[in-house]
Amino acid sequence: MKPADSINEVSNTMGLEIYSDGAPRQRRQRPSLKYAEAAREIPVFSQTDVLVIGGGPSGTSAAVAAAKLGADVTLVERYNHLGGLSTGGLVIWIDRMTDWHGKQVIAGFAEELFDRLPREAIMGPGKGEWGSRDAAVADYWSYRSAAFQGVVTWSPTIDPEALKSLSMAMVLERKVRLLLHAWAVQPIIKDGVMCGAIFESKEGRQAIFAKVVVDTTGDADLIARAGVDAETDIDTTDIHHCINTAFMLAGVDMERWTEFRRTDKQGFADFMNRGRETLQFFEKPFFSWRSDIALFMGPRLSGYSAIDVEDLTEVEIRSRHLMNGHLAFYRARAPGFEKAYLILSAPQTGVRHSRRFVAHNKVTRGQWDEGKVWDDEIGVSASPAPKWPNISVPYASLVPVGVEGVLGAGRHVACDASSHTFLREVPQCWMTGQAAGVAAALAAGSGQFPRDLDPRLIQRELLKQGAYLSPSIQSRAGLVFAEAK
Repeated sequence: MKPADSINEVSNTMGLEIYSDGAPRQRRQRPSLKYAEAAREIPVFSQTDVLVIGGGPSGTSAAVAAAKLGADVTLVERYNHLGGLSTGGLVIWIDRMTDWHGKQVIAGFAEELFDRLPREAIMGPGKGEWGSRDAAVADYWSYRSAAFQGVVTWSPTIDPEALKSLSMAMVLERKVRLLLHAWAVQPIIKDGVMCGAIFESKEGRQAIFAKVVVDTTGDADLIARAGVDAETDIDTTDIHHCINTAFMLAGVDMERWTEFRRTDKQGFADFMNRGRETLQFFEKPFFSWRSDIALFMGPRLSGYSAIDVEDLTEVEIRSRHLMNGHLAFYRARAPGFEKAYLILSAPQTGVRHSRRFVAHNKVTRGQWDEGKVWDDEIGVSASPAPKWPNISVPYASLVPVGVEGVLGAGRHVACDASSHTFLREVPQCWMTGQAAGVAAALAAGSGQFPRDLDPRLIQRELLKQGAYLSPSIQSRAGLVFAEAK
């Protein structure tokens, strides 16, 4: 196959017809018209204790956690599966759940998931290797996205279909009422309290009333539409403001590709440079859970908004163009990719950031250096590098300012732009989701607003569900637990 010098030439060598050069399209101006929608009565679908909106990592863990406390839980999800970006978004590389000493600090729901996933659905280091600084071991796992800065971490890659199946099983076995193919479009607000949501489906427009709502949409859709302020600033040095559609290539030999990367570093550098010259936006593959399937977490596109429908459309168009270009380029030039083929593009767009709601507290960059442990801690995240201690996440970062009866969890939790670079990751979404679910169940059961809950009661229940908290918090919550018995 002859070398190609442009994205169109690359694509055409594979017999792929390209209708554009992949550049942004000229958009039509939107008219400045308004339409007055008539007031109407809509049917109430159900009443529930806890209503969780969005079945991604945080929503799934929130629903399960709330149901474990005996709450009647309804989970509304717009796609046909659970797991969100960890399944439908093909974010199947799960970032670090251990700290820099090998201690699993994101546990609870996350630990239960991996205990129950089939062994063949996981690719990652064994528990005995977590925290290892052995040079050979760390080098091996560094090419498999499970060692960073010379330390082996628990950051496996998983089979998305296995996670979809397990997520649904865990929700259903807890008697959660699951609604798929339903999109929540508006919160129901009465006297400053969110008491449910309106959703759309093939049946039309319906309402669900709830004692407590948990917004796990990823973009704080319900919280934002309730009028809560949001922060949208980004860390321009990090990729977390980029958007992309991930994809997987099958028929590959990732061991052979990795050997090329390890033994021919100049050849690999030349390959990547040529890819960037040809496609402009160019990515290297990640290991999946199998050595014959390669994962591409990009190409990453910047300058787009995840809450603008035309931007989202543009990302999909450009991503499709670029994934075809990647397929052709890798087949023509990459060791181990000679027989590659596109097996799946992500059904869900890979959004890293849109907005973070304003809450009663938030995680900030200054906290990293201080090693601050919040009294109302509901979880711990590994820090971005070994020079910082673990990072404490306060309950107040899940409680929006300006509206009662609702909690937020997932990638839109309250934090600054620097802290968002890791708090948006899948394990952190499991962690904040589990905490929000516990708090929602406690609030619904006691008739309190989430803001008024005693954080120690939340901490006690989280520990009972296997979550990890800082030693000082564990000790205090243990005393509360003893007193309660």
